[in-house]
Amino acid sequence: MTLVLVDPAGELLGALPPFPVGSPWWQEVAEVVAGAGVDVTVLRLLRTDRPAPPGGHVTYLAETRERPDGLIPLGADLTPHAHRAPWASPGGPAATLAWASGALDRLGLADVTVRQQRTWNLSAIWRVDGAQGPVAWIKQVPGFFAHEPAVLGLVASVAPELVPYVLAAGEEGRMLLAHVPGEDRYGAGPELCAAIAEAFHPVQQHFARHPEELAGAGAPDRRLAAGRFAAVAAPYLGGIPGLAELIDGLPDRLAAVAGCGLPDTLVHGDLHPGNVRTDGADRLTIVDWGDAAIGNPAFDLLRLIDGVEAPEPLVTAWARRWREAVPGSDPERAVELLRPVAPLESAATYAGFLARIEQSEWPYHAHDVPDRLAAAVAAWKVAA
Repeated sequence: MTLVLVDPAGELLGALPPFPVGSPWWQEVAEVVAGAGVDVTVLRLLRTDRPAPPGGHVTYLAETRERPDGLIPLGADLTPHAHRAPWASPGGPAATLAWASGALDRLGLADVTVRQQRTWNLSAIWRVDGAQGPVAWIKQVPGFFAHEPAVLGLVASVAPELVPYVLAAGEEGRMLLAHVPGEDRYGAGPELCAAIAEAFHPVQQHFARHPEELAGAGAPDRRLAAGRFAAVAAPYLGGIPGLAELIDGLPDRLAAVAGCGLPDTLVHGDLHPGNVRTDGADRLTIVDWGDAAIGNPAFDLLRLIDGVEAPEPLVTAWARRWREAVPGSDPERAVELLRPVAPLESAATYAGFLARIEQSEWPYHAHDVPDRLAAAVAAWKVAA
């Protein structure tokens, strides 16, 4: 890591000597903050020596009130950018922490320690520790994720145990979330995935009947539209064999999906076990709702079973619940038809990120668009 330092007024101070950290994931900055040797807040990515994470030599801009000795004369372009996140400029994190401090005071949680955990174009996150450990999390998201606290509130109105409790929500994408005990379940097997699908079904069934609540909360509309996918694929048609044919067949494919009868509803958008916490006492909490939208529920199932060995029982149980909820529907056929469309949806999501973040942070997502388009073609060929 190299940290180029700036003071709260925006004056460049120079850079700390490079130092190593163990985590290879650029957005995870807890080790960076701990290893800096001075009190810093990481603001944003400046440059890297490789086109995409993980690993490599990463240079961040970081804010400090100190003026340490031995700085390297290294600068950074501090020109304002239209797509820069509020927390990525000097003074931005301080404003968010001041807001959170007021909310914590009102909740009687004044004697706490705040530690920065993550910063990138999709979020800034701080952990709030009390005497016995974490009590809350401060999260700030960009404008295109600003619906997250409202969606959390809607899900809580149906299944309060399924989501983190929103302690406070403020302007510029700020929220204060109650700590959820347990661990993130990256790599969990089919048993947990089946439990996730079962727990989320009543929520999706509810909002299939009340889509106006989702629209009122600002959830993006990602109902199936061939034109949206075609626009994302257009720059890559000549470089990914088979993509043009897949895109040409989308109108018929999506019409067939509509004929399956599954209703549009709330989709989490990134429903994998790593976005689920369990505490060993049968509590299951789904986190990270920034990608939530109005769309086809089969997308969440396809994300959930990605990488699961022998997912057929999970698909069968999911389909049974939807046939009971919507008599005459054909959930299994919808899943098969949408297998190549799910990577197209991911490509469209990543393209949306790139269109709304500054170029220095493009390495987080730039390779995801062509990768997901190629994955869509591969899924299409397998299905064919």
